[in-house]
Amino acid sequence: MKAREVNFDGLVGLTHHYAGLSFGNEASTKHRHRVSNPKLAAKQGLLKMKALADAGFPQAVIPPQERPNVLALRQLGFSGSDEQVVEKAATHSPHLLSAVSSASSMWVANAATVCPSADALDGRVHLTVANLNNKFHRAIEAPTTEAVLKAIFRDERMFAVHPALPQVAMFGDEGAANHNRLGGDYGEQGVQLFVYGREEGSNAAPGRYPARQTLEASQAVARLNQVCPRQVIFAQQNPAVIDQGVFHNDVIAVSNRQVLFCHEQAFLHQQALFSQLRARVPGFMALEVPDAEVSVSDAVETYLFNSQLLSREDGSMVLILPQESREHAGVWRYLTALLEQDNPISEIKVFDLRESMSNGGGPACLRLRVVLKDDEAQAVNPAVMMNDVLFRALNEWIERYYRDRLTQADLADPMLLRESREALDTLTQMLRLGSVYPFQQ
Repeated sequence: MKAREVNFDGLVGLTHHYAGLSFGNEASTKHRHRVSNPKLAAKQGLLKMKALADAGFPQAVIPPQERPNVLALRQLGFSGSDEQVVEKAATHSPHLLSAVSSASSMWVANAATVCPSADALDGRVHLTVANLNNKFHRAIEAPTTEAVLKAIFRDERMFAVHPALPQVAMFGDEGAANHNRLGGDYGEQGVQLFVYGREEGSNAAPGRYPARQTLEASQAVARLNQVCPRQVIFAQQNPAVIDQGVFHNDVIAVSNRQVLFCHEQAFLHQQALFSQLRARVPGFMALEVPDAEVSVSDAVETYLFNSQLLSREDGSMVLILPQESREHAGVWRYLTALLEQDNPISEIKVFDLRESMSNGGGPACLRLRVVLKDDEAQAVNPAVMMNDVLFRALNEWIERYYRDRLTQADLADPMLLRESREALDTLTQMLRLGSVYPFQQ
């Protein structure tokens, strides 16, 4: 049966702000305390979704989470009405209020790890929610992520949504940002490449920045997703590039079908990994970018590899890049030469995602890739699929509810909490998700 890859993009939330919460993510740290524009951020992401949908690439939407997360503040000892909880947190622990107000759930590449039905032992599509336990502001996402995914992938005959792994360091899981799938047609069995940063008891780990993904977590996710053991490869990310700001594998590599586009320093024992892939993926092609042409620091600055690599019906591929890649002379020179070489990439599309980029997330961060056969696609909640009607409705919704200026100090405004809840209540009705947020329970 025919299958296609559907990109489920995260909508930027109403509390999008620059707090520098993500140690190891240099863009996040660099832009700390800058004034943000949530309305522009949401519209930039929405325009990318619509443009790709119009170009023939199936596209869907994942809603933002409820922020501020008042339940998390109550767990930390703040009491009173919801407004009083926010006010007390702002007065006594503004850094905690900032963390529970983060709009980081927009980077849905970290929402879950996906196994298509062609790779699963039980023939279902599996999604295991990421626990994201390396960062507090992200670890609190898992319960709502699970509820949202279950509202989108409702049919348990075709889909299985698994809860996040235990919230302990040994099972640190960052979702699809550290996962690749390679193979032929989307509907055929593929090889799943799980990339980890550290292993319990091993000394091969970065020294400056944390390695967020563990081998133990990757192994557990592969089991939960019922990936056929013959179709799994576990590979370690190069600790040296993690220490240069490559906090996830998708900042240094991206794959699609038989192609792996990556930096020459992306993986530990990279050539041995390529040998494994050549033996198991028919037609495997490594597009390996030399450090002499694009340094790791240039890749981190421009998010060259935090791109989307999409297949057209004729087998050619389109590379989706952020504006920063075009504005860097060396990176753009490399990309121009890449288009002239003998490889499947025949076109480059560039999008302005500056609001997301300034907080440390590019095109790949904003989307969760889900391979679906025709009957599986029909079983997905149809209200989340991007089309002209939904695009207009979401634009009007953003215009109505989003602010065009936000600072950390604004997070204490009780009106922001009310605006956000009213907006999300409206959105869940628009997307037919039911009551997925704590304030709706």
